[in-house]
Amino acid sequence: MDKFFNTAGPQKAELNYTLPPLMRLNWAELSYLIDSQRYFLLHAPRQTGKTTTLLAMVERLNAEGRYSALYVNIETAQTARNDVGAGIKTICLAIAETVAMDRGDNQLLAWLKQEGSEKTPHQQLQALLNFWCQRSDRPIVLLLDEVDALIGDTLVSLLRQLRTGYTQRPHAFPHSVLLCGVRDLKDYRIHQSSGEIITGGSAFNIKAKSLTMGNFNEVECRQLYQQHTEATGQPFEEGIFAELWLDTAGQPWLVNALGHELTWEEVALRDRSQTITLQHYQAARERLIQSRATHLDQLAHKLQEERVRRVIAPLLAGVDELEQPVPRDDRQYCEDLGLVVSRPSLRISNRIYREVIPRELTWITQTTIANQEQVWYLHPDRRLNMVKLLKAFQHFFRENAEGWIERFDYKEAGPQLLMQAFLQRIINGGGRIQREYALGRKRTDLTIEWSLDEAQGFFGPVQRIVVELKLQRGDLEELIAKGITQTLDYADGCGAEESHLLIFNRDPKVSWEEKLWYCPARENQPHLWGC
Repeated sequence: MDKFFNTAGPQKAELNYTLPPLMRLNWAELSYLIDSQRYFLLHAPRQTGKTTTLLAMVERLNAEGRYSALYVNIETAQTARNDVGAGIKTICLAIAETVAMDRGDNQLLAWLKQEGSEKTPHQQLQALLNFWCQRSDRPIVLLLDEVDALIGDTLVSLLRQLRTGYTQRPHAFPHSVLLCGVRDLKDYRIHQSSGEIITGGSAFNIKAKSLTMGNFNEVECRQLYQQHTEATGQPFEEGIFAELWLDTAGQPWLVNALGHELTWEEVALRDRSQTITLQHYQAARERLIQSRATHLDQLAHKLQEERVRRVIAPLLAGVDELEQPVPRDDRQYCEDLGLVVSRPSLRISNRIYREVIPRELTWITQTTIANQEQVWYLHPDRRLNMVKLLKAFQHFFRENAEGWIERFDYKEAGPQLLMQAFLQRIINGGGRIQREYALGRKRTDLTIEWSLDEAQGFFGPVQRIVVELKLQRGDLEELIAKGITQTLDYADGCGAEESHLLIFNRDPKVSWEEKLWYCPARENQPHLWGC
């Protein structure tokens, strides 16, 4: 079978275009931690290649012959929650069954049915590992995956049994243990059935180090796609790679998902004699965003968490961090999830996430906005009549702002989100919107791309319009002057032929008659709007 871009589960080198997994970690550091009998962590966001890397580690360690390494996924114990008996039994069974399948050794399964069944849940895992390690002809290296999927008392029991047996290593307990998950252990907040909350660090204070995996770098993104070209002869247009980097920042699932969209989901491009163009790429990007694939859906689900909202809301609103400080623990949590990066400044991790987040937050709104039809806002030549559209938005905002904004979980960015929902409602099916927002920008920049030929879509002529959104703070004239400069600079960078600056006044003491105004564009100036 021909190789393909994988978006589900661990990579298989014989099936998938794959970068060498162990190149993504410092093998010298890993070897040192293992050789020195350390217990340590590996954490990274979902679908970044953790499991693929763990499996490669096991393969290499076993091939070297000094250790007996085993990978075990213990996610099935999640459903036990605070039931320690069920949870620890599930973990023990996962270890025993993996040993039986990988090594053809049924000793652990037999022990669980006999002697192990008499152990209490709070000692069963430790006793199983004692039994296994004392009978192994090589020191055991145990890699446990999805550890942070465990909940409450089950997780505490796992960590404490590992801590209790730690002093018995390597002759009667694993020589080295790696715990793998999304978050760093120090960020675990474990809610026990007693109501007590303990931290992962206090339950597992034998941890030597926390390692993390980064995304692909720009060169690696290109190398992965080049594997497809080398295998099939099908080239990618050079302009794709800069956009791929901006859209994904090397996030492995996104890079692979876009590769899959281009080389398989775009049926015409299954003809490997066809060059994959930038227009193909842009269409694939939009399909991926609209697909609400599992990876993106998980991202959207996290937005409902309060500690995530405390980080994302100021970014959407563009406020200064001094005005609305972002709690450090919440920021680290969102970094561990892969939602944001902190350097050089706090921002959404990549351009696709930056697009997905407002869409998800406004999904219900944009699908329930009534009495707005795309055809109302088109000139006879199919160009968007943006002035008519924004006048309609002013009317809509006056009639609905308070009720709609109150429905948003992210009320700080309510006006900007409502505007984006309204635009998305009209633009869907004929155009696309790109968004720029970040902490401290004090503005949201929207670029509308509208295809002028339905038959050709974005392969034909495209109308580009920039809309800059600002909240009124301080002197209006000063805000307009600064906003005009920013809008024109942004429009110039996007190659937009038309630009609009829209300013929201949220002062309840100001009447709607004063809030709503419009100044048509003068030569080389944007249209100005009050809302």
